[in-house]
Formats: sequence, C-alpha cells, structure tokens
Amino acid sequence: MIAIQVDRRKFRVFTRKDIDRIPELGVLSADERMAMKAVAAVLPFRVNNYVLGELIDWSAVPDDPIYQLVFPQPGMLAQDHFDEMWGLVSRDAPPDEVRDAARRIQNTLNAHPGGQRELNVPRLDGQPLPGIQHKYRETVLFFPAAGQTCHSYCTYCFRWAQFVGAGELKFASKETDSLVRYLAAHPEVSNVLITGGDPLVMKTAVLRRYVEPLLDPSLDHIRSIRIGSKAPAYWPQRFVSDADADDLLRLFDEVRESGRHLALMAHYSHPRELETQVACEAVRRIRLSGAVVRSQAPIVRRVNDSAEVWAALWQEQVKHGVVPYYMFVARDTGAQEYFKIPLAQALEIFNGAYRSVSGLSRTVRGPSMSATPGKVLVNGVMKVQGEEVFLLTLLQGRDPNWVGRPFFARFDPEASWLDELVPAFGKSEFFFEQRLREMQAQLRAQAHEGAHPPPHPRHSHRHPSPSTL
Repeated sequence: MIAIQVDRRKFRVFTRKDIDRIPELGVLSADERMAMKAVAAVLPFRVNNYVLGELIDWSAVPDDPIYQLVFPQPGMLAQDHFDEMWGLVSRDAPPDEVRDAARRIQNTLNAHPGGQRELNVPRLDGQPLPGIQHKYRETVLFFPAAGQTCHSYCTYCFRWAQFVGAGELKFASKETDSLVRYLAAHPEVSNVLITGGDPLVMKTAVLRRYVEPLLDPSLDHIRSIRIGSKAPAYWPQRFVSDADADDLLRLFDEVRESGRHLALMAHYSHPRELETQVACEAVRRIRLSGAVVRSQAPIVRRVNDSAEVWAALWQEQVKHGVVPYYMFVARDTGAQEYFKIPLAQALEIFNGAYRSVSGLSRTVRGPSMSATPGKVLVNGVMKVQGEEVFLLTLLQGRDPNWVGRPFFARFDPEASWLDELVPAFGKSEFFFEQRLREMQAQLRAQAHEGAHPPPHPRHSHRHPSPSTL
C-alpha cells in the first residue's frame, strides 16, 4: 500500500469581509475585488484555505473552473442589481442600507425553487415541522440547524438562501424529536436524507445527536440514511486528519451495524476535486467504514459544460469506488442566468460523456431537473408525428403514480427549465398539472385550517397524502 502523508492543516475560512485579505486575490485589480464584494453582498461567499491552495489554478483565473465555482462574478447579478450594489459598496454605505438593498434583490431570485419550502414541509398534530421536507413518498429530508453552512459555498447553489442570514428564508430544525415522531407515524418512509448546508461541518458529537435516534429498532422501516455533503471535495481532511475524523467513521460504521445502508451523497463538480492525495484518502477511508459514496452535481456553464470534463469526472470516480449517480440541471434560482445550460445542450453533453465511458460509469442519470412535480429526466430528442420533441420521464414524483411515465414537450433549443417547455402535439398542459394544482390547493387548505392528514399507507398505490408533498 502507498504511504499517505497526512494533511494536518487547520481549517481556515474566508468570507466577504476578508476579500481584501486573501493573498491569492492580489492578482485582481481593486475594481475587480470591489465587484466581488458587491455580488457577495447579495449571494453568499465562503471559501477555505484548502480550496484556495489546492484546487484553484491561479494562473488560469478568471477562467479556472474551481475559481468560477466559488468566487462571485459580476455576471451573477442582473446589471441593474449589480450597479445598485456596486454603488452602495463602493461608497461604503451603512450596513443596514446594504442589507436592505440585498434583501430586496434576494427576494427576486426565487429563493425556494420547486416549492421546497411552500409545498414540501409536512405537518404533525396539525403543526408544520420546520427543517423537515417530505416531497416523495419514501424519502424525508432533514435539515439540522447546526449544519446550515458549508466548508465553502458553490456560486450555483440552489440553497443559497440558507446562507445569507435571512431568518425568513431559512428552514432548519434544532432537534430530532419531531422528526422521529413523524417517521414513526409514516411507515412508508424508507430513507432519510440529512442535508443542509452541509451536515459534515458539524462535529461528530453533534452529528451523533441527529443520527443515533434514527437507529432505534422502533424505526426499522428506515432502511437507508443518506448524508448530503461537499466535504469530500472541499475539505477531505474531515475524514482523514480532523480531530474527530476517526469518530465520524465509527459513526458511519454504527449505522451499518444497525442494519441500515449509509450513503454519502457527495457533490463532485469537476475531476480536479478528486486529484489531490487527501481527497483520494478521504474516499478510501469512507468506503472502509461501510458507507457507499455516490456522486452528483449540476451541469453549469464555465465549470463543467463539456462532455470531456464529465467523462473524466465519472472515470475518476469509478477508479476510487465512487458511484456516479446524477447529473442535474442548475435550478432556476440565484445566479442561474450566469450558469444555465439549455436542456438540449445539456443532453448533448451528457450523451457525449455517457458514450465515451464504460458500463461501470453508466450508473449515472441525467440531465435531470428537480422541479415542482418531481425529478424530470430529459431522455432524448426525437421526431414524432412530424414534430421535434423532448422525451421526458419523471424519475421521482409527488404522486408515485407519475414515476416512469414518459411525456413529450415541444423541442425548444433555448429552454433551460421545465417551466419554459410547452406540451407537444397541441396539448394544453402536461399530464401531471391538474393533479398538482389539486395538491397545492389541499396544502393551502391545511395551512389555513391546521388540518392533520392521516399517514400514508406503506403499500398504497393511491394518491399520496397531502402531508407527503
């Protein structure tokens, strides 16, 4: 076995207030740094010393993909919004004035796409459960309050609203009691995804308080626990040399010993994130704990918008035992205008990469949109009855009966999200839209009346309970 030199550097983080103190940014002019501060007043910015020193090629800035992935760029705001923030920041306006302007702009950026706050929050005893989402029948998402940050922020992040300090934009839970009671009342739920932010910013002792209650024998219908994290890419020392790294891996092993499957849902956006020695060692140690590492990321312009990059990413992952899982489409939120890729181009890139790799890499699915009705897969472009169309399928749906059902949208080379597509063959709407409206009406009625719907039967094939939306 090759000897691994342990990387024991201490974690150090830089935020908006530190932009002028980041040594590497000395390559930028004062105006370029001012532009960065103006954007960072609206969209969250946080980067750590490992990303700065190991992942960014500073000779290639500003085109370097990791630089684009973590540092704010002027084009990430609409021109009028950028001009307003530039004016405030450059004249050193009072913090309250800057914050108020930023909040006004943030409220135009679709902070909660796909109804993730309005439609997904379940109820227990008639009361909403903050920090819990139940969009799909089998899966519950849990947002621990202590995990509502990341080791570094991605500029494309669809959960950017969690990080901007606005209480009204956040969703998080400080305790697991309500989660456990909700799971006990919903035996149809088979897996829990602990997400954020990034749960692995928490110390292991804190993470244990969220995980261990899920291992109780009374919750034997919970077969899988997933942890969503960018730590393997942005701070692999979390699994290798942090003071509680060994304890974290013991916790992973305890999940496996309880009879559950543990999946670390890792975000890898570029093959460079798996090229450092410590990143490879992190994956090795995670796998030795019994956890399976699955990888997912959106396709974003300026970072990974080529078939060659995705093929290299999947091949590197398979080499280290990471399972390619999803290529997502960047969500319609935040800086989407800067990063978005038309669906037709995303499909072309996906297929080009997919054709060039072996079957072991073809576990990946994409391009996929996590939209309001569910996860919509763009299967292909074809001609049907003389009309060029997108062939689409729901991989997940708010109604389980939607899953696997193909449907067609008129081909549009510029469309980059589901709501920009039009049903094919002259239809007035997609097959799921009427039922979706009914679900939304039910949820509004429940919120108004404080109603508590009954738990969803484990094996029912009827429409899901509104509480599971």
